[in-house]
Amino acid sequence: MPRRYLDQRLKLPLLRVADALEAHGSLLKAASALGLGQPALSRSLQELEEIAGARLFERHPRGVRPTEEGMVMVRTARRVLAELRRADEELDAVGSAEGGSVAIGVLPVAAVGVLPGALIRLKQRHPAIQVRLQQGRTEELLALLAAREVELVVGRLYAPSLPDGFLREALWEEPISVLARADHPILAREGPVPKEALRRYDLVLPTVTQRVGQEIEQLLSLLGLMPAAPLRSSSYGFIREMLLATDCLSVMPRLMMTGDLLRGALRVVPLPIPAPARPAGLILPPESRPSPAAAAFLACLRDHLAEISARGLADMPNSDTKPARSNRTRRRVGPR
Repeated sequence: MPRRYLDQRLKLPLLRVADALEAHGSLLKAASALGLGQPALSRSLQELEEIAGARLFERHPRGVRPTEEGMVMVRTARRVLAELRRADEELDAVGSAEGGSVAIGVLPVAAVGVLPGALIRLKQRHPAIQVRLQQGRTEELLALLAAREVELVVGRLYAPSLPDGFLREALWEEPISVLARADHPILAREGPVPKEALRRYDLVLPTVTQRVGQEIEQLLSLLGLMPAAPLRSSSYGFIREMLLATDCLSVMPRLMMTGDLLRGALRVVPLPIPAPARPAGLILPPESRPSPAAAAFLACLRDHLAEISARGLADMPNSDTKPARSNRTRRRVGPR
């Protein structure tokens, strides 16, 4: 196959065309987004396909869709454009973390758990730093990380089914726990609460992702707490109000209620069995060096986790733990 010499022939406007066509799925919409006329966009697409030596987009009744070769070009375009945006931000913040921005991918539990406290610290220390958050599932966020659309991912560390080249660093444990208000009758006794005592109270459970839901069900099964129809809600405000105003208990990753646990409004119910380990932390691209803004965020995250750990709400790995590549993830993020 003849060489394409993409490094010599590709131009940034052509990469923007590939990105816009996949994002909008239409020549007309992509042209409008780029500020081009449709004939000019069509000429640019033709030039890009000639350089690639392949058909990159197919027309269909509702617009265009990328071919397999087209998706290779789209992913390449997004990586290049994201790196250029990051370089722009780094140039603005050279030698200082007081400016610039950081794009963070965050899993749902971390988004309502450890992230708010870390961002509060960041705002206090570096008010000029801009933060862009993208919440989603692991698979969605890893795609954004590969395209450099986010700089790092924060949350639960699930071992990948196949090595993916990303670096994973465990920073804390977020076990599934039973939570109750601070003055709940069940907390009056010393030591672990027997399973029989737990069964006396109604449960209010969060509506969460399938993975977290399975982990909640696992702990419920271990405790023999399998109510036929527990109250469920996707609103953490509703669950919080039910916990504070009634004798209901909840079962969830404990750090979903970090703020109330730190303030002492809620407490973790000591259990007669250990909860399965749930390591959480960072996912980073290989050979990455955090931007000044990202480094400032990570410092605030570590400080916030240290406070949570000092209050006995989360276990943290040893300080000498180093990031692990994905082919060692099972050893590093599995149960300890």
